[in-house]
This record gives sequence, structure tokens and C-alpha cells, in this order.
Amino acid sequence: MNKRLRELAEQAERSANGGDHVDVILMMEEFAKLIVQECVEKIETYQIPVGNSAAGEMAAEWTYDSLKELRDDIKEHFGIESEQ
Repeated sequence: MNKRLRELAEQAERSANGGDHVDVILMMEEFAKLIVQECVEKIETYQIPVGNSAAGEMAAEWTYDSLKELRDDIKEHFGIESEQ
């Protein structure tokens, strides 16, 4: 497991820990939610290269619109509520 996945797993464990007993189902749900949220954040912060032309800017706008649609589809598919 890479470092970031380990950090997310530890965060999920802390979130699901209601005392001495960790509910494994809740922990796994929280872990999955954190992974999906991190993927959505990557989509939201992706830097689209833009050339010095109207066509380049139009292509970047189309790409941005597609990324927003992809982000929304992922959130809907996994049942992640918008925090915005």
C-alpha cells in the first residue's frame, strides 16, 4: 500500500472508531469515500494546458466541461455528496 493509501486508511479508522471497537464496515466505507473524494479533488484541480489561440482556449473549455461531468458522474456513482 502506498503512503497516501495508508494515511487514508488510518484516517478512516479514526473516523469509524466509536470507542474500543472499530466497526470494519464503517471503516471500509469511510476509506472508500476518502479515496473517491481524493480522486474527485484530482479532477477538480487538474491544470489544463492552454495554447495561445482561440482554438486552444476552446479545447481547454471543452476539456474542463468534460472533467466536471466526469467528476459529477463519479460522485453520483459512489453516492458522494457535494461539499461545495
